[in-house]
Amino acid sequence: MIFGADIASMVLGGVAAGMVLFIVSVGLSVTMGLMGFVNLAHGGFAMIGGYIIVLVMRHWGVGFIPALAIGFVITAAVSMVFERLLYARLYKAPELDQVLFTIGLVFIFIAGVTVVIGPENQPLTLPPYLQGQLNLGIVRYRTYSIFLIAVGIVIVIALWFGFERTRFGAQIRAAVDNRRMAESLGINIDRLFSITCGFGSGMAALGGGLGAEFLGLDPQYALKYLVFFLIVVAVGGLGRVTGVFYASLIIGVLDFVLKKYLPQGGTLFIYVLTILLLLWRPQGLFGKPT
Repeated sequence: MIFGADIASMVLGGVAAGMVLFIVSVGLSVTMGLMGFVNLAHGGFAMIGGYIIVLVMRHWGVGFIPALAIGFVITAAVSMVFERLLYARLYKAPELDQVLFTIGLVFIFIAGVTVVIGPENQPLTLPPYLQGQLNLGIVRYRTYSIFLIAVGIVIVIALWFGFERTRFGAQIRAAVDNRRMAESLGINIDRLFSITCGFGSGMAALGGGLGAEFLGLDPQYALKYLVFFLIVVAVGGLGRVTGVFYASLIIGVLDFVLKKYLPQGGTLFIYVLTILLLLWRPQGLFGKPT
């Protein structure tokens, strides 16, 4: 019974971490797949959204759920402005220019947050109803982790429905698969880019806020977890919501287990496995062959 409870705890912890990875990474997957733009500043928007959520709760007394909505909206709006004023100028530029530009934005975000707010970690204070533990039968586990799993499931269902069963989702899938054909059919690609970029950054902000309780939130967040976001996108496949979801769960559980049993070098195995996977399937485990 104790052995079963230990396994259940590891799986739940890994799945909860995977849900946060999914919420942040799905926007990056769609924007990279749709726009063909190497947006390494995505983690920066996750950090900014997390800061907005934590600070409005602390200084304005806003509740946790409304704060998540505020972080989503503000970060999405800022991202859409960036997309029109900055990103659009580099869509036809070489990938190296896009990488240098967006990684430069990350350092600007880090410096700005450090100067304005400070280098200290910003703790997230959970509301009372998300504190404590729940009795799941074979194990008692953190209420907040169960909440993250529930939120992740709701989001993946909503995104799947939005991408697979709506006209806007069909336009995004068409642009991801064949941008020129989508344009010839009258789809406004510029408008699609702006909305998708804003939505993707809003999702990153949501993930930044939801994960602040156990991932932490400091100015180095944008670089600290960027590699994990990119690994999820690489394994899941560009523009594939379900692929990113499965990849996030796999990586979340694997990282949780490896850090428990190999705390000094568990993450190294994830990097090695990712390299081997991409050598075998460059399009990712769940992506379509190009």
